[in-house]
Amino acid sequence: MDTTREDELLAALPALSRRFGLGEVRDQQSLAHGLMNRNWRLETAAGTYALKEVTDVPLPKVRRNLAVLVDLAHEGIPVPAPLPADGGDLVVEVGGHGYCVLPWVDGEHVQGTDLSLGQVRDLGALLARLHEGLRRHGPGPLPESAPAASVRDVAEADQAAAALLIRLPAEPVTDFDKAAIEALHDRRGLLARSAVARPEGEVPAGPYGWTHGDFQYRNLLRRNGRVVAVLDWDRLGVRPYGEELARTAQVQFGVGGVFDLDRIAAFCSGYRSVINLSEADLADAVKRLWWKRVTDFWQLEFHLDRQDPAFGEMFLTDEALLHWWTDRADEVQAAFAVR
Repeated sequence: MDTTREDELLAALPALSRRFGLGEVRDQQSLAHGLMNRNWRLETAAGTYALKEVTDVPLPKVRRNLAVLVDLAHEGIPVPAPLPADGGDLVVEVGGHGYCVLPWVDGEHVQGTDLSLGQVRDLGALLARLHEGLRRHGPGPLPESAPAASVRDVAEADQAAAALLIRLPAEPVTDFDKAAIEALHDRRGLLARSAVARPEGEVPAGPYGWTHGDFQYRNLLRRNGRVVAVLDWDRLGVRPYGEELARTAQVQFGVGGVFDLDRIAAFCSGYRSVINLSEADLADAVKRLWWKRVTDFWQLEFHLDRQDPAFGEMFLTDEALLHWWTDRADEVQAAFAVR
């Protein structure tokens, strides 16, 4: 535990309690979840709340995003409406840090492959309803065209792989180092074979709008089989709907180095029962996501930069999925196209 930050929180609690009208803080518990921001569970005279210290997002953007949740909650979409402080501010700054408070929601994080097909369809429909709600209550007007999405070229990606190989031990000792080196060599081979499949142009196909940005099981709380809270709105932004649909499906249903194609089909079917994405739009989104995974190495970079083994394991697992996906590209595309 970071005792310095815990001490800072204890020093800030009286001011935060006063500003947010929490009354006496009877207990606080640091939460281990979350790679970027810091979170606590507070038991107070006014009730139980989640306190978040913002460390990874500019505070004006946090205020903008939190204001959207108020409108979505009024529409019945399962998001925790933030608590306003005195004067109506949704973020309070104390000791050089920004804090927000949300009602505590009991629930559990359930991985996508542990959901029934009916729950998966409902999840797809929920994502579509979220996109519709953001269409009405997004934090600003949309650009006239979809935002450009960088399409990395093979030479640049190969150079990145070569640079990572230099950072790994020349004579690997650990099993991870051996596996990572082998994976990077395999990836360079995949890059060379896949050059002709690079997506054309930097403007994705299909409708676009405000999206959550990280809609996946770690940010979803379930209770009695239903989603009761969509959490972590730090990445709210304008994107193609197909991009978020494809990314969510990969994170939710790409487990153990393979895709659960039945659940991908159910998820997309649920989404398309609310928002009509054409097969061509979905195919473009899936291909762009696949190419992004072929050409990026962010998990391994995080592992080496932060010395965090969790990112290293993610890299190896996603590497297996990438090769499985490449070998079965037609089957994956067909699963996304199911209605």
